[in-house]
Amino acid sequence: MNATQPASEEPVLILGGGLMGLAIAHQLARRGLAVTVLSRRRSEAAGFVAAGMLAPHAEGLSGSLLSLGQRSLERVPSWVAQIEADSGLPCGLRTTGIVVPFRSPEERDHYPTAAFGAPLNRDQLLQEVPGLGPDWRAGLLFAQDGQIDNRRQLMRALESACVDRGVLFQEGVEVQELLRENDQLKAVRTRNAEGRITTQPCSKAVLCSGAWSAQLLPELPIFPVKGQMLSLQTPRGALRRVIFGPGIYMVPREDGLVVVGATSEREAGFSEGLTPHGQTTLKEGIAALLPEAVNWPPMERWWGFRPCTPDESPLLGASPIHGLWLACGHHRNGVLLAAITAELLSKLVTNTTALSNPEQSLLDHFRWDRF
Repeated sequence: MNATQPASEEPVLILGGGLMGLAIAHQLARRGLAVTVLSRRRSEAAGFVAAGMLAPHAEGLSGSLLSLGQRSLERVPSWVAQIEADSGLPCGLRTTGIVVPFRSPEERDHYPTAAFGAPLNRDQLLQEVPGLGPDWRAGLLFAQDGQIDNRRQLMRALESACVDRGVLFQEGVEVQELLRENDQLKAVRTRNAEGRITTQPCSKAVLCSGAWSAQLLPELPIFPVKGQMLSLQTPRGALRRVIFGPGIYMVPREDGLVVVGATSEREAGFSEGLTPHGQTTLKEGIAALLPEAVNWPPMERWWGFRPCTPDESPLLGASPIHGLWLACGHHRNGVLLAAITAELLSKLVTNTTALSNPEQSLLDHFRWDRF
């Protein structure tokens, strides 16, 4: 596939090179559009930080967010197949199922998504998760939920798939301002790593700058929620299911690595770095959930910033500026919602495939001005 774009065709600009930006860029390129991704530092994107759970049911989502998550979960296999076909790389998709433990059957039965899971008693819980802590007396198994290795496989495969489809990348470029005229997008002002300021004409763009999105469009109610995480090395097969417990979750990879997350630090702002309190919180959560895992050796520790909104649901679709679309504010469900977000946004931007009535009705729940 030729990785160049016609010089005369003004590209759609993707403002942000994280998971959402790459997913949308890939879908737009597959529809034949010229696409350029502007990214300040892709390594800081939430897509490189998250645990990769595909868990609309295990996370107990409700209402329109559950509907959006379920639609996305259904699309993930075909979406991944497209990425793997274009990149030639695996994405690490696994339908491991997810276990949610509870302290009592009553607590289990009142979980928002209990009707979608198989109820477990204590003995059944231990069959699914040997060594589970003694406080957990009941559980739900969501066999339809799963995971994807976003950090080590999906992001890399998406980058390669984008290049294969002709997407251009401007790395080390910070978008400083959106330039508009009569509420119509006209250009973006950028600064590169050497400090050079450039104005790029632009009539179509998608804002997917994660937790930083409100810095470009202050009307958006998006703020960062810091999360710290770590990984543990285990004997292969020591943990078969993902465990989604209160406070922490444990996600086993195929090679024996287990991803553990995550703190939720709403007051931290954009303060970088690990903290003793955050790491202690994770360790205490591991001890309560799976006591034997306290002795598994830690391999890596990291942090990131979730893009959160007041109702913890994303901002999707039109923005206050004509020609600028939104795909931001996904909070802790970015990996889950990437497939449906890319599909809906690519339809909106190309304007060649109309949204169905159910799609439009669902999208209306995620308008930026709903608050």
